[in-house]
Amino acid sequence: MLILTRKIGECITIGDDIKVHVVDIRGKQVRLGIEAPAHAPIYRQEVYERILEENRSAARLNPADFDQMINGRE
Repeated sequence: MLILTRKIGECITIGDDIKVHVVDIRGKQVRLGIEAPAHAPIYRQEVYERILEENRSAARLNPADFDQMINGRE
């Protein structure tokens, strides 16, 4: 893990097309602004973990499960 120290208004660059700006610092909270291309998804970690779990759950379903959902039977 790379650990950096930045002040308000400073920025870090990731690759050629992602920039992370320190917008504000209030107590223990840091506000970040992220510039990235539209094709680069950006998620908070807790949201990303939920997406992964939903994907895993969907992958475990078999075709009969879909038929039941479509026809309203459980």
